[in-house]
Amino acid sequence: MVESNNKNRVERKAHTTHCRFCNEPLTDVFVDLGMSPLSNSYLKASELDQAERFFPLMAMVCSSCYLVQLKVYESPEEIFSDYAYFSSYSDSWLEHARRYVEMVTHRFNISENSFVVELASNDGYLLKNFLSKNVPILGIEPAENVAQAAIEKGIPTLVEFFSKELAEELATQNRRADLIVANNVLAHVPDINSFVGGIKTLLKPEGVATLEFPHLLNLIRENEFDTIYHEHFSYLSFLAVRTIFDYHGMNIFDVDEIPTHGGSLRIYACHKNSSHEQQPSVTALHDKEISAGLDQLSTYYHFSQDVQQLKRDLLETLIRIKNEGKRIAGYGAAAKGNTLLNYCGVRTDIIDYVVDRNPNKAGKFLPGTHIPVKEVGTVREDKPDYLMILPWNLKEEIIDQNSFIRDWGGKFIIPIPHVHIVD
Repeated sequence: MVESNNKNRVERKAHTTHCRFCNEPLTDVFVDLGMSPLSNSYLKASELDQAERFFPLMAMVCSSCYLVQLKVYESPEEIFSDYAYFSSYSDSWLEHARRYVEMVTHRFNISENSFVVELASNDGYLLKNFLSKNVPILGIEPAENVAQAAIEKGIPTLVEFFSKELAEELATQNRRADLIVANNVLAHVPDINSFVGGIKTLLKPEGVATLEFPHLLNLIRENEFDTIYHEHFSYLSFLAVRTIFDYHGMNIFDVDEIPTHGGSLRIYACHKNSSHEQQPSVTALHDKEISAGLDQLSTYYHFSQDVQQLKRDLLETLIRIKNEGKRIAGYGAAAKGNTLLNYCGVRTDIIDYVVDRNPNKAGKFLPGTHIPVKEVGTVREDKPDYLMILPWNLKEEIIDQNSFIRDWGGKFIIPIPHVHIVD
C-alpha cells in the first residue's frame, strides 16, 4: 500500500522528470518535505517584507540506478555564486582536513613534484595544508566571495564551476592532477556526468581522486532528512556512485566510512587501467548496502513515515517546553537547520533567535522562518533555558563550547536522529 500511494502521488507531480545520471523516468518518491526556500538564502532586515521564493522539496529515487535526487528549480549560478558557508568556522572540520592531508600525502607520495587540485575548495581550509608542504595546488570554487578568502591566503583559485569542459581546458594547459580532492560537492552538481567525466579528464594516468559525501544509508537509518535541501541535488549511496564512476571509465578501488556530516563516505577513484589495486573495503560496503536493501524500492518508501513521526515528536517537545514558560534559542544557522525548521513549521513563536560563529550570517534572518541570527556571545548574555543544536553533526563540539549554559540550568535539544534533551 505504501508503494502504491507514493507512486500515485509522484505521477501527478513529476511525471516528466528524468534521472540526472541514466535519464530514466523518475516515478518514485523518497520523501516529500513540502515547500521550502533555498536553505542558504539568508535575508537582510530590509527584505523581510518582500515576497520570498519557495520551491518543492521532494526527493525522488531512480528505479534503475537508485540515485536519490531533487529536480533543479534554481540554477547553480544562482545558488552558489555568493555563498554563505565558510568551512573555516568549524574547528572539527579544519582538523578533519588536516588529518586527511597528512594521510593522503603519505599514502600516495604527494610531494613538491605533484599537482593537487581541489574542486569546491571553499575558503582554502584544506589546500592551505598542502601549501605549507610546498605542494603545487589549485582550487576551483564557484562562489566568488568564498574564493576571494582563499586567494587572500595565497591559494591559487579559479572562480569557476567545475565541468568536463573546464577539465579539458586545464588538460590542454598541461595541468592534469596527481590528486583531485572533492569534499561535499558531488551532491551539489546537477550535471553529475559532466562532473565525473571532468575528473577522469583532469586526472593523470596514475592519479587518484578522493571524494567525500554524506552516505545515503546513514541518512535513512538516522532520520537525517534535514540534509535534504535544494543546494543538494543528489543523495548518494555507494551502489549509485560506483555505477556512475564505472560508466565514466573509472574504478573505485578503496572506500572509508567516516563520521563527518552524520556519516559519510570517502571514495578513492582511479582510471580503470591504472595500477591501484582494489581493496576489500569496496566489496564489503557493496554487500552492506545490498543487505540494507538499497537495491530495493521498498526500502526508500518507508523513509517518509519515519520523517513524519520525527516531526511530530519534535513539535510535541518544543510546544511542551514553551507551555512551561521556558525560552529556546538555536545554535548554528546551518542549511540543514533551515530544512528542519521550515518542514516542521518552527518560527519565532518557538525559537527566539539562532546564533552562529560566522560573522557573515550574524544580523541576518533565516529563510522562510525569519528567525534572527545573532552572534554567539548572545547565549551567554541572554541565558536561554534551552539551546537547540541545528548542526547536530557537530553536537559534541558545540556542547563543549557552550557548556557554560549549565551554570544557569540550561539544557541542549538534539533533534536528530530522534529528539532528546542533554542536561
